[in-house]
Amino acid sequence: MRHLMPLFAAVALVLSAGSTYADLGDQLAKLLPDDGATDDRFGISVAISGATAIVGAFQDDDNGADSGSAYLFDITTGRQIAKLLPKDGAELDHFGFSVAISGAIAIVGAGGDDDNGESSGSAYLFDTTTGQQIAKLLPNDGATWDFFGTSVAISGATAIVGAFGDDDNGPSSGSAYLFDTTTGRQIAKLLPNDGAELDEFGFSVAISGATAIIGAPEDDDNSFYSGSAYLFDTRTGRQIAKLLPNDGDLADWFGISVAISGTTAIVGAWFDDDNGSGSGSAYLFDTNTGEQMAKLLPDDGAAGDIFGISVAMSGATAIVGAYRDDDNGPDSGSAYLFDAVGTGMCLWDLDGTGTVGILDLLALLAAWGSDPGGPPDFDGDGNVGIFDLLALLANWGWCP
Repeated sequence: MRHLMPLFAAVALVLSAGSTYADLGDQLAKLLPDDGATDDRFGISVAISGATAIVGAFQDDDNGADSGSAYLFDITTGRQIAKLLPKDGAELDHFGFSVAISGAIAIVGAGGDDDNGESSGSAYLFDTTTGQQIAKLLPNDGATWDFFGTSVAISGATAIVGAFGDDDNGPSSGSAYLFDTTTGRQIAKLLPNDGAELDEFGFSVAISGATAIIGAPEDDDNSFYSGSAYLFDTRTGRQIAKLLPNDGDLADWFGISVAISGTTAIVGAWFDDDNGSGSGSAYLFDTNTGEQMAKLLPDDGAAGDIFGISVAMSGATAIVGAYRDDDNGPDSGSAYLFDAVGTGMCLWDLDGTGTVGILDLLALLAAWGSDPGGPPDFDGDGNVGIFDLLALLANWGWCP
């Protein structure tokens, strides 16, 4: 216990000082690359873990036209740490179209790479502390037009890469692959039990601990292009559940975006029509049961907003993008925050007593430095550490 004494001291300090939210919602910084240029498309993809952010620029030209790049930033200062470039980058690779980060490992997708044929795709692992490339990820059965790397995600020592153009279950039926980030070795290939032509399974991917979620926005269970999403156990590669919205309909494109935090998943349906044609929606699901928990709609949703084009979750907060919202002019865009706690999720109540207290704190400290594959790794970076401690303390004495 001696090594935990500084933590107990920090806990006591935070608890005695209380919490303040005076600066909540304030912009901290604007991130710009040191060498940004016209049409780089910096910001096409973003991710964050701890104090490090990664931003993709898939049309950067350092390795040829639209070869792509990605940048690391220190979020405490807004300063650029490193520019990431693959050792074998080439024209039209679109490196940086997708990015993800967990702890000291970042993954960057290059869906236009040609190692296994034209636009077969690849992904790269980087050490965020040095900016050095660790490995290049290629599927064992990669082929032309697979677009492997269009979607990527990472949690701890496991990465997932989508290949929505893969043809195992018919043209563009899609697939996803699991990799060990410590070795770069492929662990498993994920295919849905009912995959079919043009489902585009793997268009979106996310992972938290031992659970992965994969979107198939052109699946047809609820009519053409209604969409679906699937849950998989990353330890076995087994499909756990297929997620379908209670009100799925023609051309909703449910599964266009996915995210997961702990035992809650969120799925975007950018062409859902509740607030008008193409207004969009998002849904929350319990990953333990596969049951829909809630449907998320903005208070001011309107036709053509495309709400649900992007989704993310951390702890009990969900964020949903609507890139064609018009508040600041036509297609200026917006994003919405939602409290997911009201759906029955309370990540920080580790002992199930209905409130966050000392036993929850002790449970977190007992898991310190480990990768439990879910709570108390609240930030999903593959390690129970200071940011998880702060998240628990921010909810001290409270739980819905």
